[in-house]
Amino acid sequence: MDTRNLLNNRATSARRPAHNPALFIFTALWCAAALALTYWAFVRTTTGQLLDESAFKEAELLVSPQRLPILQFLDSLPLISVFLAGIVMLAVSIYRRSLVPAVIAFITFAGANVTTQVLKRLLLDRPDRGVITLDFNSLPSGHTTLAASAAAVIFLLATPRWRPAAAFIGGTYAVLAGAATVVNLWHRPADVVASFLVVAAWTLLGGLAMMRLQPEWNRWQGRRHGSGVWGLLSWFAGLLSLVACAGSYLYARFLAPASTAADPLLPYFWWGLTLIIGVGYVLWALAIALFNQQTGD
Repeated sequence: MDTRNLLNNRATSARRPAHNPALFIFTALWCAAALALTYWAFVRTTTGQLLDESAFKEAELLVSPQRLPILQFLDSLPLISVFLAGIVMLAVSIYRRSLVPAVIAFITFAGANVTTQVLKRLLLDRPDRGVITLDFNSLPSGHTTLAASAAAVIFLLATPRWRPAAAFIGGTYAVLAGAATVVNLWHRPADVVASFLVVAAWTLLGGLAMMRLQPEWNRWQGRRHGSGVWGLLSWFAGLLSLVACAGSYLYARFLAPASTAADPLLPYFWWGLTLIIGVGYVLWALAIALFNQQTGD
């Protein structure tokens, strides 16, 4: 009986589609290319600097630093993110009785944050394009990277059944953290988008390592019940926000009153905010789709 079961298991495993490493690597390279494009468009060009800075200036008109309770959230964000990532890594290591998943998740977390700091402080600069703004580079956002990479740790360590929910909930945490840095006048919208792309690239590489080294964990147990709901929610939130982003830009560019006074509708601010929400949720929706498709039955 044991021999028959073993043969059946091998036959079943042979029918399972193997994950495709090239797809993970290609998508990670795509994220890196999108990061380079974001830097060039919003930092290296005059038009991009004006757009990003206009959103920042309208955020100053919308809020006052004296009445921002979420400022405390930003101050606590590094500690919160490290705590969340650490407690999940510890719990999963104990449950699986293996350090391999936690090591992969830690390398993903550390790699994303080190990459952000190296890019921001050593490799990328902000040229003078005649735009009145801060003269130092702030892209990518370190606080947003911490939040998004903590969400990535939970996503990678979750079982396939719970990964979609982890993606949506963790993505919401990352989007709120990124939006808060703009509302609190810490970062421009492009800084946040760049952070999302850094974390996305590292999450794909971490996911590839997890699927190769922990194949037994990356199989669906039973039906894929409820997994599509979280993906649909992510797509809906992301695409709707990108439509609003395009609408805000078109209004600001072509319909807003030609006046030196700020438009009370603050279209550039809403452009930046919806850009962050849209890119954040779409990236997590893509992660759900890719990981679901590459997970064996």
